Amino acid sequence: MVVVGAGIVGASVAYHAARAGAAVTLVDAGRPGAGVTADSFAWVGASGVRKGPAAGLRATATAEYHRLGAELPGLPVTWSGSLSWTREGSAPDAGPGQTIVDAATVATLEPTLRQPPEWAVWAPGDGAVDSVGVTERLVAAARTHGARVHLDTPVTAVRRDTAGQITGVETAAGPLSGATVVLAAGVATAALGAPLGVRVPVEPSPSPLFRLRAPAGLVRTVVNTEDFDLRQVAADQLIAAADSPERTLAAVRSTFHGAGSVELLSTRLGARPMPADGEPIVGPVAEVPGLYLAVMHSAVTLAAAVGRLVARELVDGTVESALSGCRPDRF
Repeated sequence: MVVVGAGIVGASVAYHAARAGAAVTLVDAGRPGAGVTADSFAWVGASGVRKGPAAGLRATATAEYHRLGAELPGLPVTWSGSLSWTREGSAPDAGPGQTIVDAATVATLEPTLRQPPEWAVWAPGDGAVDSVGVTERLVAAARTHGARVHLDTPVTAVRRDTAGQITGVETAAGPLSGATVVLAAGVATAALGAPLGVRVPVEPSPSPLFRLRAPAGLVRTVVNTEDFDLRQVAADQLIAAADSPERTLAAVRSTFHGAGSVELLSTRLGARPMPADGEPIVGPVAEVPGLYLAVMHSAVTLAAAVGRLVARELVDGTVESALSGCRPDRF
């Protein structure tokens, strides 16, 4: 098979399929995880999503990353838990794996908070990943299991024979053969599918990510508020997912003691692949034998699970019920 896209989803599919014994070719126009994967806040957990086709997948996200970490020791994952709150005074609802905690407990979990909220949702099993680091590990592990990897190699078209069967892809460096092609190319998936008559209803969704210099230990958990998502990524650095660097800096400085020196280091603006209904698009394309799609906006959260399930479908021939609500034919 040929997997197009070495972001975290494509890398996960390639790793799991190669580990299962498939002949895998992974191809990408750039480097592993260098696209929108690098722009992800990379929070892994089930918080806030309790319905829809991806709810079951998201519920397994932490367990799937623990499995992946056991297979690939040293995987850059941090299990810090997450704290979420709003400005409303009433106690929020808790979902599976979550508990409601009071201000005193919040203060022990995040001791630098100036004014701990009266109530917060604590998800002790949540964590976050180094999205590029995980992707690089997956690509390296796929290689170890025999996958061929072509980086800095743009795919220009999906190839098929006169009977309409997939035969591989055309690249700037020449053709790559495969009886199955998995398109895991984010927003570029739509352009690759269009010449085949395949409509992939995915649009780019802006994904701002800010890197901040901050005192060590300012934030201990993954913090989710109405102003920002925030977490520590290095001894002196935070990343924040929010809408404005100026408002984010002001909010961080006013939320935490000792944050007066926090400053902006960099800004990234990614283009998340957002399906028309917000749910993952994962599965075979009936009208093009051999074509398989794997596109979603919660890519980092779902990558470990989706990679394993897609590999089972393509290598073992199973039909995974966990993906039943994500099929392309729903559009």
